[in-house]
Amino acid sequence: MKPAKPPNYALELSLLAALATLWGASYTFIKLGIETIPPVTLIAARTVIAGAVLLVILRLRGIVLPRDAATWRKFAVQACLNSVVPFTLIAWAEKSVDAGLAVILNAMTPVFTFLITVLWTRHEPTTFRKMAGVAVGLAGTCVIVGMQAFQHVGQELLGQLAVVLATVCYAGAAIFGRNFKGLDPMAPAAGSLVCGAAILIPVSLVVDRPWTLSPSGTSVGALVGLAVFSTALAFVLYFRLIHTLGSVGTTAQGYLRAPIGVAIGAYFLGERLDSSAWIGLVCILAGVALMTLPRRIFRPALGTT
Repeated sequence: MKPAKPPNYALELSLLAALATLWGASYTFIKLGIETIPPVTLIAARTVIAGAVLLVILRLRGIVLPRDAATWRKFAVQACLNSVVPFTLIAWAEKSVDAGLAVILNAMTPVFTFLITVLWTRHEPTTFRKMAGVAVGLAGTCVIVGMQAFQHVGQELLGQLAVVLATVCYAGAAIFGRNFKGLDPMAPAAGSLVCGAAILIPVSLVVDRPWTLSPSGTSVGALVGLAVFSTALAFVLYFRLIHTLGSVGTTAQGYLRAPIGVAIGAYFLGERLDSSAWIGLVCILAGVALMTLPRRIFRPALGTT
């Protein structure tokens, strides 16, 4: 049997940056969407549209979703961890929390993933370099938040806690996603979204009565962008990167997502972008490199053997 071909790290890190951009934009899409669409209905529509897009692509590629009950149970768990619960919590939270602050709080995903890995699953080596990457990336996130943001922690506390809880769910999803290694990356993405839609649609019908809503064109456009780009396309990249970079490495996009999401919110929503974000960005990129690049790249620079 031929040894597995090592991943092309230049390509994988480019895809990591693309994923960070797609998910960074999702917070602005959500903020625009919930102006006239309630959170549960927004997220239900997001999962329906994104799931439908992926099912069409799967059909065009000739890929058939598994039919066994065990795999679909895993899809349902993944849906709860990666879409149903965190999507809804973040959408609800953004009724009171700025998109920029939401993306910054959500950048804690790699930290929670690392802690779960160390304390529970232990499925990846917890090297000093990864620990340093977590620390450096977290320091960059703190720089981006800035003292002014820290002074406001406690206001809209429930919304902030909701984003943190969503972040813990994302960390769990990154680790649980290892269960789909034998499938094409698009299969668990589509399957989990189908399960998410099945859970959320009844809730939306009961809670929001969507047929009574009158969403604006801006909210509808934001919903489409959120579903097609920040969900369907992003999920395909996400499951691929879990296979190539690992769960901790994949969630390192949370560090990239922070400055990107803040910048998008500042441009489209008028939220203020602190100049310290550029300093934080340097730290974040360094943290991502420490957590994801192969050891052989660091050996010459560090003088190790």
